[in-house]
Amino acid sequence: MSDRLCVQSKGKIKRQLSDTDILACCGEYCGKGCRGGWPIKAWEWVKENGVCTGGRYTAKGVCKPYAFYPCGNHTNEIWYGECPKSSWPTPKCRKACKYGYRKPYDKDKYYAKSAYILPNDEQAIKNEIMENGPVQAVFDVYEDFRLYKKGVYKHTAGMKTGAHAVKIYGWGNDFIRNSTHEITVPYWLIANSWNRDWGENGYFRMVRGEDNCGIESMVTAGLMVA
Repeated sequence: MSDRLCVQSKGKIKRQLSDTDILACCGEYCGKGCRGGWPIKAWEWVKENGVCTGGRYTAKGVCKPYAFYPCGNHTNEIWYGECPKSSWPTPKCRKACKYGYRKPYDKDKYYAKSAYILPNDEQAIKNEIMENGPVQAVFDVYEDFRLYKKGVYKHTAGMKTGAHAVKIYGWGNDFIRNSTHEITVPYWLIANSWNRDWGENGYFRMVRGEDNCGIESMVTAGLMVA
């Protein structure tokens, strides 16, 4: 939503929006809090209720920074502590900004004006990104995805372990050459949320146009009031 607000305001609004505000206050309407939910419901909730400003853990100058510290050992990151054995508890909904932030919670809100699910169509997804900014996608996670380091990911082995929401922000082609010919591998450019020392500096590429792991079947987007 933050990226789309920037794109749709033609770069005039560059505020990061609070994932914690949505996570805590959307409640059962969006899903199960830290145990998962549905992006389309989050968009619909922001259309009705708005979302305040946020940022990384300990971010300053925002209403509601991210509620959880970066757990575990990460390259060039401050050590805050071990990760919980299961998921974090969902934060309580507090309709107030953190102490010291001068703007009232209700006055710090940004709203969506529409929410929609895109068709399972590669070109439609590309057009949406070009016109309005990055989109959200949900895909099935298999054991081999946990082993991803670099390159274009395509599921080949392992059991399904769950589902995961990510941000598709672009696309491209990889070229694999051997002694006789060249193979073109189309891919999506995707931002993950597992810190910068995972994958390709926190990002990954997934094969495009094959609905790999259902990545093209549940793509969500919306327009912001900019």
